[in-house]
Amino acid sequence: MSKKGKVLLAMSGGIDSSIAALLLHEQGYDVVGITMKTWDYASSGGATKETGCCSLDSINDARMLAVNLGFPHFILDIRQEFGNYIIDNFVEEYIAGRTPNPCVLCNTHIKWEALLKRADMLECDFIATGHYARIREENNRFVVSRGLDTNKDQSYVLWGLTQESLKRTIFPLQDFRKSEIKQMAIDNGYVDLANKSESYEICFVPDNDYRGFLKRKVDGLEERVAGGNFVDRTGRVLGKHKGYPFYTIGQRKGLEIAVGEPLHVLEIVPETNTVVLGTKEDLEEQQMIVGKYNLIKYASIPDSMELLTKIRYKDAGSMATVSHVNDKLNVMFHSPVSAVAPGQSAVFYEGEDLVGGGIIERQKPILL
Repeated sequence: MSKKGKVLLAMSGGIDSSIAALLLHEQGYDVVGITMKTWDYASSGGATKETGCCSLDSINDARMLAVNLGFPHFILDIRQEFGNYIIDNFVEEYIAGRTPNPCVLCNTHIKWEALLKRADMLECDFIATGHYARIREENNRFVVSRGLDTNKDQSYVLWGLTQESLKRTIFPLQDFRKSEIKQMAIDNGYVDLANKSESYEICFVPDNDYRGFLKRKVDGLEERVAGGNFVDRTGRVLGKHKGYPFYTIGQRKGLEIAVGEPLHVLEIVPETNTVVLGTKEDLEEQQMIVGKYNLIKYASIPDSMELLTKIRYKDAGSMATVSHVNDKLNVMFHSPVSAVAPGQSAVFYEGEDLVGGGIIERQKPILL
């Protein structure tokens, strides 16, 4: 047994988890690799060739790397638990008129839970992933902070992790930028890894067509929701849409409606199959409510804090006053922000540190 301990590493077959394996191996950990098969595209009803972390090629790539470095590798089939929770939630959220973030739920409720469970079975001290984020212990808390590479930082999708999960988590890439990881792959003879394309789509919607995915998953969905009204903020009918689940807050393209000025989706009202449209200025809001929140840096926060708040993954963030309202958080932005989408994650930062996050709820209806 290594003095460093035994670590169970999640391996997708991509460059990040592969170099994470190399680093852990070089640092003297006893590494055990595990590749989680979360889905297969055939079960989703699609015809596109499997790509990404769940393809046979990616699984084989992960296994071959483990063989080359001389550590064991396992394949874990969690398609049923993934589908029952992540895919079902994804569909239910769109049917409810919200925009889900399945990667956050998967990390929180599926991947870390599955890793920790198998880590115990395999007598591993730690678990590790190839995320670009940093972790440290401070004031008896395990604190996540943004990765060094701001273009690759993945702390946004980690806000739901518990202290118990973080206590056993290692991020081997936390001190590196993506360019350094690519160079490391080349220097160690893994040129194919360095040149391997990366997918940024939702893993179970690899063609990036979530509308087609919903149609395949819900029998008769098109017939049930087609023909609803586009309305303005006063309720005036502007035209007919193709079904409220097929639109997202802020959307401008694909509305197929002309009223003399560009319009955006402001609100989705599933109860009446209505989609509210308005101008870009109408998209701006200064307040939102966040529920189902989880704190990382602090066990609790004061009555209010000034925090940088991100409302989507690629959002640069805006300063806001965050305060408690019963079991939810009230977020008052210092300046209006655009396209607040219920169902997405609001994630809070204090400097580089991840304070926590939660699920966005609408503060008030858009209809006047």
